[in-house]
Amino acid sequence: MRIARFNEDRIGIVRDNRVLDVTDQLTERLSPAPYSLARRLITEFAAVRPLLEQTASVAGPGDGLPLGQARLLAPVPDPAKIVAAPVNYRDHQSEMNEAYHISSLGFFLKSPSSILDPEGTVRLPYTDRRFDHEAEFALVVGRRASHVTPEQALDHVFGYTGLMDITMRGGEDRSTRKSFDTFTPLGPWLVTPDELGSPEDVGLELTVNGEPRQKANTSELIWSAARFLSYASTVTVLEPGDVVTTGTPAGVAPVEDGDVVELTVARIGRLRVAVSAEGAVPCPTSGASRGPVPPPAPSHK
Repeated sequence: MRIARFNEDRIGIVRDNRVLDVTDQLTERLSPAPYSLARRLITEFAAVRPLLEQTASVAGPGDGLPLGQARLLAPVPDPAKIVAAPVNYRDHQSEMNEAYHISSLGFFLKSPSSILDPEGTVRLPYTDRRFDHEAEFALVVGRRASHVTPEQALDHVFGYTGLMDITMRGGEDRSTRKSFDTFTPLGPWLVTPDELGSPEDVGLELTVNGEPRQKANTSELIWSAARFLSYASTVTVLEPGDVVTTGTPAGVAPVEDGDVVELTVARIGRLRVAVSAEGAVPCPTSGASRGPVPPPAPSHK
């Protein structure tokens, strides 16, 4: 099942290039809670899944809204946390000249307010700093996970999605450089595990203005999605709606004002975001003691 959030915070099932709106049915059946309808759906999915499956099964060819007429929103607008993997592809470790990878670095957190819709605009805040794209395969937690084993981990996954980890280069803490508003494009929707199949064989491709930049497969991860989720659950309890993202491969390079960045995730879909530097100002921090920086990409202007 593909579950999207669209238009004015509507929830829909994506089927045959159409979106079947199930918002009213969910609102009637889900418990009231002080967070989004999407998170409520994730938390109580087992109770409403039969309804959603029935809705999809009886829908006719013309039912629902054509996908091209829907304005897609981030499938989870308000996760309690975003848990991210640093240096989890060996080719990225090499291009960054990193001495360590995930086995030594653990994870870092991104601000939930950095989430951006899959057709949104990344806002570069500073005129004098470098900003890079990072293509990632992400999962959304569906069941509370604490100290789960790698063998148990995927049983706690609600669905999978694509994610861009936009990053400012410099000496500031990782979480600072990656948590600006709009720096986590997410989507285009959530794909449930039964529809995706194995998360250990998912292709990723990222382009900037049509130019190929990143291409990889999750089979190349140092720590698989299951192992990373398991590890994260030994540090902090993972709650329904939390986003766990598995790291970026080689090909990281700058994005600039006017760029269009597209991430395609096999068996999931595509995000397409614009980049704008409108309103950017000089950075108030120096960025001194800079960490490893990937080599510059050829000019794409």
